[in-house]
Amino acid sequence: MSAIDHYENFPVASWLCPPRLRPAVLAIYRFARTADDLADEGHEPANTRLLELSEFKDELTQCLNPNHTRDPRWAHIFEPLAQAIVQYQLPVDQMQNLLDAFEQDIIYTATGQRYKTRAELLQYCQRSANTIGRLMLHLYQVTDDASLAQSDAICTALQLINCWQDRKTDLYRSRDYLPLDCTVEEEQHFARELMMQGIALPKRIRGRIGWELRAVVQGGLRILDKLQADIENPSLTRWDKLVVAWRCLRM
Repeated sequence: MSAIDHYENFPVASWLCPPRLRPAVLAIYRFARTADDLADEGHEPANTRLLELSEFKDELTQCLNPNHTRDPRWAHIFEPLAQAIVQYQLPVDQMQNLLDAFEQDIIYTATGQRYKTRAELLQYCQRSANTIGRLMLHLYQVTDDASLAQSDAICTALQLINCWQDRKTDLYRSRDYLPLDCTVEEEQHFARELMMQGIALPKRIRGRIGWELRAVVQGGLRILDKLQADIENPSLTRWDKLVVAWRCLRM
């Protein structure tokens, strides 16, 4: 299965994304999705996953080196990513943060380690989710502190919603993102609070990115509605997408 084949509840390089940015958005998405697969998919032991992720990280470090021979396993990932990095001056440190978060996932799963507090979980979200939002805003040349803070709130909320949406799968994999000092209900409520903290961002940004962000926010909130209604494994149906579209228009 290719990285782009994974089902997503939230839009990735949809028709709302300006055509000129789609190659860069897809390059970032495929990079992140492939790294996530290295950390999660298959049945390899933790040491093998850590080794592959380390090699993947080395490819990121060397991707702009003209003298580096690309690893054939991931040349199709890093060639377009390198082009996007150069064209848009993307912050590579954000991508490295993402790989560090995936490495933490492997270690926590292998050792059965839990997040003791919400603060610890939020540190993980800062590297695993917020980095993607910041990369996307960078493509649109949105770099002010207020926008970055609101993007972080939205992305952390989406990460938490995804955790509670897929919790049974995570538990099956011996991974639990629920902090020891919180309940699922408390975390769902917290995710909604975070989303509302960031909701001004898509309303303030004009153009296609604003509508893309509206869809992301409302899609996340719709999934959260279902989670708080005790619907198991919720996904966005055709009706839900109509509801999301209506809510986007009313924002």
